[in-house]
Amino acid sequence: MAVNYGSKRIVVGAHYGLRDWLAQRVTGVLMALFTVIVLAQLMLTKGPIGYDLWSGIFSAQWMKVLTFSVIIALLYHVWVGMRDVLMDYITAAVWLRLVLQIFTIVWLVGCAGWAIQVIWRL
Repeated sequence: MAVNYGSKRIVVGAHYGLRDWLAQRVTGVLMALFTVIVLAQLMLTKGPIGYDLWSGIFSAQWMKVLTFSVIIALLYHVWVGMRDVLMDYITAAVWLRLVLQIFTIVWLVGCAGWAIQVIWRL
């Protein structure tokens, strides 16, 4: 005879938990550090802030790679946040949540493509 003591835990969801919590924090810190680097470059540069200054800041190859890395981090940050919001608040219609998640992915991939064009056009 099997004995069932206590309540049986029902496991639901996609089990992202700690990984996504950590990803949100790491990408957030990376974006904050990038902001500090760009602000430091702006403050340490003399003269008016215009196209020439912005073009100069982002013309170095290391800055282009860093910028693209931060954009990828931003896109992942957005995906994790949007997926969690959609999973939490679109509960009645699973098809609607799926459509919105697919739209979000397509939109984020489009943003990545646009970012590549902008960064490497400078």
